[in-house]
Amino acid sequence: MKSYKDLDIYTIGMELFYKTHSLSMQLPKYELYELGSQIRRSSDSVVTNIVEGYGRRRYKNDFIKFLVYSHASNLETLNHIEKIVNLYPYLADDIKMLYEGYDVLGAKIFSFLKYVEEHWKI
Repeated sequence: MKSYKDLDIYTIGMELFYKTHSLSMQLPKYELYELGSQIRRSSDSVVTNIVEGYGRRRYKNDFIKFLVYSHASNLETLNHIEKIVNLYPYLADDIKMLYEGYDVLGAKIFSFLKYVEEHWKI
């Protein structure tokens, strides 16, 4: 692994971030700076924490800490998606696909986190 870009969790997270950002812009104007901003920030945090953790990979505990942050941001994003599904049913079909993607990503982040805890060596 030469770069964080080689991590499956990073590439999936970035793809989901771009889709989430685009979809959030379809929310009503009054939600763009409320729920829209929250989901954009949490989805960005998923990948940003992977990158920052990778940058600190020499320090196993720091790497783990940032992967935990990434997983927590993933859960936050899932929560925002649930709100959008219930508040804006016209977005439900598109946003449910995002939910499935973030659900899979959360499992992958968790698995990678366990791998780092048990097997990571500098």
